[in-house]
Amino acid sequence: MSITLQQNSLTFNDQKAISVANDGGTLTNDAGLVLLSEFLNQIHFDSLLAQYVHIPEHRFFAQHEWLDVVKQWLYQLIAGYSRDRDANTLQYDRLFKEALKQERLSSQFMMSTLLHTLTEENVNQLLQVAKKLGDLGMDQQNSQQLVLDLDSTCCPTYGKQEAGEYIYHYGLNGYHPFVAFEGLTGLALDVRHRHGKSYTSTHAEDYLVEMLAHYQQRSSDPTMLVRGDSGFAKPEIYQQCECRGAHYVIKLKNNARLMHHAQHLVQYTNGTDYTKTEHQYFKMAYQADSWDQSRTVAIKATRKAETLLFSEFQFVVTDFAHLSPQTIFQLYQKRGNMENFIKEMKTGFFADKTDSPSFLANKVRLALSFIAYNIIHLMKQLAFPQEKKTTMIDTIRFQLFHIAGKVTEHARQVQIHLSSTNVYNTLFWEVLTRIQRLNL
Repeated sequence: MSITLQQNSLTFNDQKAISVANDGGTLTNDAGLVLLSEFLNQIHFDSLLAQYVHIPEHRFFAQHEWLDVVKQWLYQLIAGYSRDRDANTLQYDRLFKEALKQERLSSQFMMSTLLHTLTEENVNQLLQVAKKLGDLGMDQQNSQQLVLDLDSTCCPTYGKQEAGEYIYHYGLNGYHPFVAFEGLTGLALDVRHRHGKSYTSTHAEDYLVEMLAHYQQRSSDPTMLVRGDSGFAKPEIYQQCECRGAHYVIKLKNNARLMHHAQHLVQYTNGTDYTKTEHQYFKMAYQADSWDQSRTVAIKATRKAETLLFSEFQFVVTDFAHLSPQTIFQLYQKRGNMENFIKEMKTGFFADKTDSPSFLANKVRLALSFIAYNIIHLMKQLAFPQEKKTTMIDTIRFQLFHIAGKVTEHARQVQIHLSSTNVYNTLFWEVLTRIQRLNL
């Protein structure tokens, strides 16, 4: 590796002559990634990847196995290196080589070649790996309760990417993926890349059927709850939930009929304190024209402070006919955590990165972010102390991964020397101990 040596004098201390230079030798800024390597070894990730992902090989001479390139890409995402060209520098990092068990790492060119080699089938295989990680997390929870939170999000495009189209809801060009998370754990259960003109619920009932069938097979008589915003308010989704014994709470869009019913239910009483906001809850049987049967709809009416009339109404359709409307809304509102999960996957693992011109290549990027997200979420769930299980990836990188270190080798023994002034030293060793105690 050839680098340009830099040196400069600093002026902030007038009592000493201080200079800075990049001649410190082969140090690493990512010594904490050994935690990731140890964790992936404990969950047998290499075997999982080899079992499900089979990339066609058309090269006559190959310095890098495709699965090694995939794994390096995952490490870069998890370590926070979002640019493909970062591989040109990281390929010389001794710690990365040891963590990935490779003598030679891939450059940007090799990663770009991988993008153009992977097929649609390979993308589905990568998605399968991510889902298997989710299954492992669900198995370790050992819970009979499953909350499926459905949503869609936007991955902006800034060029002429294939199938990147204008999304009216977001007011920009991009892709419109479908996402599903487990509401109790935050594990990602499904991610489907879609073109920009896809509606929120496009093919959602098909994806839902797959998830419901999958988790019913994995667990005996699970209690499943499906939650979604008004974009998923379609009778096909209600029917699939009812046929498969899953509960659902899904927001409805306001319409004239619903508003008419709600306005006749609100009550104005003497002694009301109009200086404070007031909420009233109701429940009714309702059947839209497109529904095959009547269903329970919970209503939340809101009168804002300093106003006389109830002017805001929310509606949720559900199969919980015997629950109070307040409880139904509490169940629905807990899906708000999903926005944090989506944000973490997009900003923390770069799921909204759409640098490639082809739809398929950007689909690969999303699938890799899906895997990286579940790896870290599983690591938090299984190996972090209780008070750290909700830690965001940026904090994990700062406290555990981006640790200064030096790699040395003597008599075939590799030694990784960590900074002795690491503020989070105690946490590092606690997490390492927890990882090595795992028995999966």
